[in-house]
Amino acid sequence: MKFNDMLKKKKKENTETPEDMNEVNQQNTTEDGQEQAQQTETAEQATVITPSAEDKLKEELTQANDKYLRLYAEFDNFRRRTTKERAEARETEGKELLVALLPVLDDFERAQRSMENAVDVTPVKEGVTLIQNKLKNILSQKGLTEMESIGAAFDADLHEAITNIPAPTDDLKGKVVDEMEKGYYLKDRVIRFAKVIVGA
Repeated sequence: MKFNDMLKKKKKENTETPEDMNEVNQQNTTEDGQEQAQQTETAEQATVITPSAEDKLKEELTQANDKYLRLYAEFDNFRRRTTKERAEARETEGKELLVALLPVLDDFERAQRSMENAVDVTPVKEGVTLIQNKLKNILSQKGLTEMESIGAAFDADLHEAITNIPAPTDDLKGKVVDEMEKGYYLKDRVIRFAKVIVGA
């Protein structure tokens, strides 16, 4: 019976009138139209969403560019300011020392004037010694110290050997016997090597 029922059903489907077919087509068309309308709405919504996301990205890019330009301008100002400060420092770097040395120069000028009329050399010598001590004090306040070389072992990092002479005693072999020119440190850094004579 089931088989017969199925055959009857098939016959009915095949014998549907053109009107029935039109109704089915209209239903399909209506359903297709609704689907297309929904797809169009979804596409329109996506189109609406996309520009706002695009606008958001554009805004973020604009903000990032603005931050970059501000940072670049700030760095450029910093660079110019430090360059200017360095140039000013170079122009006036020795000013403090020179101002400190001016009184010594004045003392030397006074000593020269007194030498012209001096009959006795002893006071002039004492005056020059005082000026020399004053100069040494000023320089030591600025960090300059004399190198003690005589009797010390020869050190190529501190001394410049002018010549070798036979050592007066055995304990002076390889040591500094005499000093032609003093060496100086500026705050523990050698600024002038001592020119020395080494015992051989």
